Amino acid sequence: MKSLIAIAAAGLLAGSALAQGPAQVDRYIHAGALLDRPGQTPRGASTIAVRGGVIVGVYDGHVMPLGEAPVIDLKDKTVLPGLIDSHVHLGSDRAGQEGLLAGFTESKELGAFEAQWNARKTLLAGFTTVRNLGDDGATLALREAIARGWTDGPRIVDAGRSISTTSGHMDRRLGVVEDLHPAISTENLCDGADACRKAVRNQVARGADVIKIATTGGVNSRIGAGLGKQMFDDEARAIVETARLYGKKVAVHAHGADGITLALKMGADSVEHGTLMDDEAVALFKKTGAYYVPTLSTVNGYLERIAKDPNAYPPAVRAKIDWRIGITGKALEKAVPAGVKIAFGTDAGVSKHGRNADEFELLVKHGMTPMQAIVAATTNAADLLGLSKEVGSIEPGKSADIIAVSGDPLKDVRVLKSVGFVMRAGVVHKQ
Repeated sequence: MKSLIAIAAAGLLAGSALAQGPAQVDRYIHAGALLDRPGQTPRGASTIAVRGGVIVGVYDGHVMPLGEAPVIDLKDKTVLPGLIDSHVHLGSDRAGQEGLLAGFTESKELGAFEAQWNARKTLLAGFTTVRNLGDDGATLALREAIARGWTDGPRIVDAGRSISTTSGHMDRRLGVVEDLHPAISTENLCDGADACRKAVRNQVARGADVIKIATTGGVNSRIGAGLGKQMFDDEARAIVETARLYGKKVAVHAHGADGITLALKMGADSVEHGTLMDDEAVALFKKTGAYYVPTLSTVNGYLERIAKDPNAYPPAVRAKIDWRIGITGKALEKAVPAGVKIAFGTDAGVSKHGRNADEFELLVKHGMTPMQAIVAATTNAADLLGLSKEVGSIEPGKSADIIAVSGDPLKDVRVLKSVGFVMRAGVVHKQ
């Protein structure tokens, strides 16, 4: 092993906190192989130095530390940055009729504990940052609790309640008897430009980090209204322009090609699902620089629930699910060779929390290389979430969000389904 004295003498520590002495370092990590900056050539044996939850140095070889700072031995592992899921719903791990019933029989307080439970599962799976794209509000509070260190979980970028038009994908009254409609909030629904501006401002007031909208119908919407456009141009424009006033990015749920192109023409930062992407949409993705978030592993959740209960979803929803299962991955196969920017997202909550890494296998199956898939879940996702200065790679000055796996994920991306070590902001959560 090299000593820090020798390294310092060679000038390798110049300007770093390590050069100031061992008291400046909380711990060292010895990595067998290191993919510190996904998209670039991996490093071999390496040492990462961490202080106060921040990475302060990355060095070739297994450096012998000075002083009493402990060493985490991952010399037989591949070490990577913490993974990022750009599309989750932490509020529930239940869907279909089971999820609908829970909404009427379980308290919001219990729902908050379910969100925390799902967050912990996600963290232990190696996902140290997530973008939560819509729930009833528990995750806004969970975001703050995690940031304060009151509970464990990933860093959360939260959308508050998702916005759609009346009878759109986010209208929670769909499939519920009319007598109960007055008890269901509609503050996230809008019809007309003025109402859509107010809907955005409502979510900003609640503390949303990002604005999530639906320009098309949804697979899980309890209505047989299809998956095409369900928002007028002036409504979508009003939402995006208002979000920009408050410095918020906009994520858009869209399946049909008409809803995808509407979102991109209005300046969406990402399109979620994008199932019926056509050539015009591909060209707009390239022109605008928006990200595509495929959410392929939703099909896993559908298949598992249907296998357990063939009546897990009402008929109008089941028909759309069968279609979604058959077409999943086709849009990605069009987007990848065209050079569309891809960010990793699962729609966990439709798929299962803690199983987020299942998405990697599907991304590779439908046209991405393992490296491209990992980039989507690290540097690309960090860029989409506006967190590139903080997460997405292992570099000095960034948060010590670090995971490790056995095997080489660049040869077999499935090894990311079994993360054995998880550190977030310098705190070890799994070892």
